[in-house]
Amino acid sequence: MSADGKDIEILLIQDSKNRWTIPKGHIEPGETAKQTAIREIGEEAGLYHIKVLGWLGKINFKYRRLDQLVLMTTQIYLVHSLDNTETPTKEKWMKGIKWFKFTDALDAIEYEDIEKLMLIAKKKIRAGEV
Repeated sequence: MSADGKDIEILLIQDSKNRWTIPKGHIEPGETAKQTAIREIGEEAGLYHIKVLGWLGKINFKYRRLDQLVLMTTQIYLVHSLDNTETPTKEKWMKGIKWFKFTDALDAIEYEDIEKLMLIAKKKIRAGEV
């Protein structure tokens, strides 16, 4: 939530191709998807005081790596930052990182499937389900 508690804020990272998206990454051996979400938010955003509020869904997508088409499934979690003094810090490969007001995040996000899950998250937050 924003400092005044009136608006939901979403942390987005800007990748090397200037696309705004959410922090995400690969599951390490022995890790659950939820543990991966916590680790990746720490690694990619520098936020370590967080609480996973719930699972939002999964996204299946394809991308090209060299000469191969890679199929990927991403598990998406709703996460709450517990320390509003903790400043997001981007990794070197990123072009940017920042908090967006919810509507601005919807405009900035490059992936329609993530946008849909963001709307589900907002509905759950407003309904007090998380």
